Amino acid sequence: MPHTVRDWMRSPVIVVDPDSSVSYAMTLMRRRNIRSLVVNISEKNPAYGILTTTDVRDKIVAARRNPAETTVREIMSGPIVTARPEWTLIECSLVMQEHHIHHLPVADEQGTLVGMISATDIFMSVEEQGWEEE
Repeated sequence: MPHTVRDWMRSPVIVVDPDSSVSYAMTLMRRRNIRSLVVNISEKNPAYGILTTTDVRDKIVAARRNPAETTVREIMSGPIVTARPEWTLIECSLVMQEHHIHHLPVADEQGTLVGMISATDIFMSVEEQGWEEE
């Protein structure tokens, strides 16, 4: 029974430029039917941020900011923690719980993004496969 991040992550990772408008990022998320985007905050070293629908809710809508006049950089979270593809879903869940996050980019040994896993993906694994201690 597959219970690793690799088995349940989604790929490819959708990346947005930090200087893009939040409006552009929202359109990208809606069209791709995703709830988070990775933000490439450094071309030199792998360093990433994240923009989620929660950020839009809390930092745009509730704050009454215009998404067309706000850049992703202004409301994103980062730098972020990344998961490894070989982690178990239990390990991944614990990291997500510890950091109070629902989306976790997945990176290989070199720091290259290879996927994204969310709390919903973990939920689907448990719902579809049942629960078995790893």
